[in-house]
Amino acid sequence: MRIHFNGSPNPTVGVEVELQIIDPETKNLVSGASRILKRVQDINRVKPELIASTVELNTDVCANIETVRCELSDRLRSLLALCDELACVGTHPFSRWAEQDITPKERYHLLVKRCQWPARRLMIFGLHVHVGIESGEKAIATFNALSTYIPHLLALSASSPYFEGEETGLASCRVKIFESLPIAGLPYRLLNWAEFQRLMTTLVNARTIESVREIWWDVRPHPEFGTVEVRICDGLPTLDDIIAMVAMIQALVVWFGDQYDEGIYLPLQRYWIVRENKWRAARWALDAEVIIDEDGRLEPLAESVGRLIELHEPVSERLGSHAELMRAREIIKTGPSCVRQRRVYADTGDFTRVVDSVVRELRESVPVVAAR
Repeated sequence: MRIHFNGSPNPTVGVEVELQIIDPETKNLVSGASRILKRVQDINRVKPELIASTVELNTDVCANIETVRCELSDRLRSLLALCDELACVGTHPFSRWAEQDITPKERYHLLVKRCQWPARRLMIFGLHVHVGIESGEKAIATFNALSTYIPHLLALSASSPYFEGEETGLASCRVKIFESLPIAGLPYRLLNWAEFQRLMTTLVNARTIESVREIWWDVRPHPEFGTVEVRICDGLPTLDDIIAMVAMIQALVVWFGDQYDEGIYLPLQRYWIVRENKWRAARWALDAEVIIDEDGRLEPLAESVGRLIELHEPVSERLGSHAELMRAREIIKTGPSCVRQRRVYADTGDFTRVVDSVVRELRESVPVVAAR
């Protein structure tokens, strides 16, 4: 099967944000996507998701991070005017997956029919970031190299310590829930674009998937959009946090692309090291120690993330996103959302107060337009 990669000459950015629709009285998830979609004007940029208590907010293809911020600000503000309450974290603390309505679209019902229980449990919310790249070959090289940093991105975004009213003991239980699907989780290592096409041919002919869009790896090439798409992140609770993560992902992709263009070999960590490090990030977030070599030497993940940010500063300055990238340093200092959620619950013993806190964080992070 020949798959054309619609390459992008510039490192454009596109963002997808999955949002929880919250009942203002019970603080539970509420099936309100269809109501919102009937009222929203920019229908192409607000979409339903698998469960009807989710809306996905998208940007256009943006030339830079400043445009991403403007579009997300405007569209979040419009959505907040239509919704009583929204939140953007990896899981809802106490809603039950069995009580969620499935959105009445054929592709979602086919997914549930095929995957059953794992698909029904997908009461999860993430951030997806697309970065434009010139060719399929370059996309595969970048996609392979990005896998080393899946734990870093997960640790910064970890926001799902609770599920169905239980403390999971994880900083991100969202990724463990998602991994239960047969076509999600860590990507395979691929030699080149030809091997990616061969794999897709196998999966389509075997009726594992119907199209490339159904590959839900933590990182994947997206041929139609001409991007590398990073899907590992939990939802982030504030606009500033979202923008910081987008800036970091764009800088990381561009950094690898620069090396590729100069003929520099992009180093790959062993698959089993990445797998272990991803688990450690899901368990402890920035408090994890990660493996850095085949001798099993360890390094604090927070230090590794800090060094990665420092390494990307020249790239971010070139891209005009240095201030946004520096926000990631603040996340290292204060901790990701899972830390704040646990602090609220420790103080109150009340999951509804946790929901209140993340709803408030999102609303207060969106700039208010001054009245004329």
